[in-house]
Amino acid sequence: MEAAPAQKRPEFKLDVSPLKEPLGFIKVLQWIFAVFAFATCGGYSGESVASVKCQHEKKAQLITVHFSYPFRLNLISYQAITCENVTADNTLYLSGDFSSSAEFFVTIGVFTFLYCTAALVLYVGYQSLYQQNKYLPIADLVMTALFAFLWLVCSSAWAQGLTDVKNATKPNVLIGGVSACQRQAVVCTAGALPPMGRLNASVIFGFMNFILWVGNSWFAYKETSWHQPAIPQGDAEEGPNVKY
Repeated sequence: MEAAPAQKRPEFKLDVSPLKEPLGFIKVLQWIFAVFAFATCGGYSGESVASVKCQHEKKAQLITVHFSYPFRLNLISYQAITCENVTADNTLYLSGDFSSSAEFFVTIGVFTFLYCTAALVLYVGYQSLYQQNKYLPIADLVMTALFAFLWLVCSSAWAQGLTDVKNATKPNVLIGGVSACQRQAVVCTAGALPPMGRLNASVIFGFMNFILWVGNSWFAYKETSWHQPAIPQGDAEEGPNVKY
């Protein structure tokens, strides 16, 4: 009895022509914007500053609070200035834990980066396998639709989380927690708002990723067996051959 021939493994064959097509080109953009999204959010650190000038003191004392990703602000403490020689503990804490929305956003960005890398390797190295196997384009379409939905959810959640982070780290919030600032003889001054341009960019990149994945869904669908080719115009004009 003859043994069945071993199934030939697909060989890697570099072909960059798929990158010139919308499906491959948009995948490159998705790869780039995913990196920008999780890098601008995950690597952020900032500080909020306020000053307190007590009575009979020439120099104001600074209150500086450092915060960073993943924005568990309720664990960040700072020392309140009392303007009195008191040895009691004057430790105050920021309010809010916004790590869930921030970590969710970064996680989706990392998974997007990994999936785009794998998809690009498939496009440029195993294009024949992608075209011959009808299940790979369908799986690609399902993943494209899934990532479009996830980017919408995580970007919306992080946009709200960023708004809450801004409100919780305003210098006015630091002053509000210092009891000495309620006295008329004490001058409390809020510093500049923490720079949030990088975090604002992360939200923009998040929604741009959503737009890219939604747009790419059509091109992924065209690669599947579900997409029916259009009827030639000549055949459409002739119509069915009906005998009377």
